[in-house]
Amino acid sequence: MVEVTASLSIGQVAERTGLSVHTLRFYEQEGLFISPVHRGPGGRRSYTEDDVDWLNVCIILRASGMPLPELRRYTDLVREGAGNEEERLALLREHHGRVTTQIGRLTQCLDLITFKVGVYEDLLDQDRHAAEPDRRRPSVGGDVPASRPGTSA
Repeated sequence: MVEVTASLSIGQVAERTGLSVHTLRFYEQEGLFISPVHRGPGGRRSYTEDDVDWLNVCIILRASGMPLPELRRYTDLVREGAGNEEERLALLREHHGRVTTQIGRLTQCLDLITFKVGVYEDLLDQDRHAAEPDRRRPSVGGDVPASRPGTSA
């Protein structure tokens, strides 16, 4: 029995992957598909579910910062089939190291930003608290908020 695979148009693949039609054409031109993109009647591109699955791998690797030449090399290795798993592993381990380093740097950035957000939230909370009228006794001299030490009113 012959297995029938669903055919997807370039527009459908673009919608499912979030890639533009232009990017899909570029990926094809760059050799980033495991198998050649088939052409239907009239020369229109026809994609399979396997193509979409592979594109999702490519999207994740690109989002993680893998350069196109490295992604192309990985695609070539996968396309070649069994026997080059050590090279694939080495390529992915190297990329893993770069992503891990990047995450470390981003964590430091996030720590600083989180600290600064806390500083400004505390500062604004103090300003709001200082601006609230003192409910225990009537204000003498109007509703002028007290200034913080080292700042002007």
